[in-house]
Amino acid sequence: MSYDRVEVPTNGSQIEAVDGGFDVPDDPIIPIIHGDGIGVDIGPAAQKVLGAAAEATGREINWMRLYAGESARERYDENLPEDTLEAFREFNVGIKGPLTTPVGAGYRSLNVALRKRLDLYANVRPTYHIDGVPSPVKDPDAMDMVNFRENTEDVYAGIEWEQGTEEVEQVREFVEEEMGYDNTIHEGEVGIGIKPITEFGTKRLVRRAIDYALENDRDSVTLIHKGNIMKFTEAQFRDWGFEVANEEYGDEVITEDTLWEQRDGDVPEDTVVVNDRIADAMLQWLLLRPEEYDVLAMPNLNGDYLSDSAGAQIGGLGIAPGANLGDGRVLAEPVHGSAPKHAGNDEANPTAMILSGRLMFDQMGWDDASQKIYDAVEGAISSKKVTYDIHRQIDGGEKLATSEFADEIVDNI
Repeated sequence: MSYDRVEVPTNGSQIEAVDGGFDVPDDPIIPIIHGDGIGVDIGPAAQKVLGAAAEATGREINWMRLYAGESARERYDENLPEDTLEAFREFNVGIKGPLTTPVGAGYRSLNVALRKRLDLYANVRPTYHIDGVPSPVKDPDAMDMVNFRENTEDVYAGIEWEQGTEEVEQVREFVEEEMGYDNTIHEGEVGIGIKPITEFGTKRLVRRAIDYALENDRDSVTLIHKGNIMKFTEAQFRDWGFEVANEEYGDEVITEDTLWEQRDGDVPEDTVVVNDRIADAMLQWLLLRPEEYDVLAMPNLNGDYLSDSAGAQIGGLGIAPGANLGDGRVLAEPVHGSAPKHAGNDEANPTAMILSGRLMFDQMGWDDASQKIYDAVEGAISSKKVTYDIHRQIDGGEKLATSEFADEIVDNI
């Protein structure tokens, strides 16, 4: 299709979505948003590294520059133009840097808006330690976990009514008088919100998490929820998740209860164990027993908390990758925000966006290029050639600018 203010590369071929996967040419067109704030630094750095990894494996990426946030306001006078959405829909696989949602923008979050508009329902965040990255825990290598966070529901799709408005009083009256929950809400000013969690949204996320565990030889999938308090949303997430495990996977999956009741804890070979944990308790197990957990599946808000906490244990969000997955669609993005005070200083750490690109390559089936990126990043960091955020935490080493760090990784490739 034609675009208003976006240049489509004259060379390159389109990635096609086929049978739950992708048909990827050796010269794909890949859309990229550099992002706001430090995106002006880390976006080009990541683009350079990903291009080098593709070239080193006999391929060529044809980048298609897209715009959202500040760059879109300059180009389109809006935050999320249709050009950007349509390009991601047409070319199926892309990557973006962090975006800042300005006050009064009409969106709660541009990141959330992109995920919802493109129906990227699974936010996937692998958490693993890279040699040389300082960590606040004694054994960061004990964590090798992949978080599947539902992207389209929960409080991020919630409806809220502002305190002091006629609407919030109507809701209060409905809850107290018509629904029979009198004396539930304190007198005086109140803000009220509701959150949806659906069978459809839950099951497709849990299905995706179990499929990942089976395809990648992972031992378990843990459903994270606050169902002991929220019986009809979070507990229902757990119940619907177990329905998927029990009804759709046969002998490939066994639930934790069945495992202990019928097999005394002896896990059958090539079987994924599905269990569940309360969200607040899981924050404890992340610290005390990270090696016992492989894949986590959870509603949106729990996924935000848990994945950030997991990222802290392996060195922080500056190195934490992520990707948003839909049916036949991938949009990779780093976990961290836009850090505007560091924008344009050529000092931010681009590792998270680079490793998000690696995750994009994994989805494309470019395992060789993905491994080259990992090895090159680890080689730079383990040799103490790092950006300022890591350099200030280690003894010795060489402090590199964002662009210099990208060059070091390219040299390693």
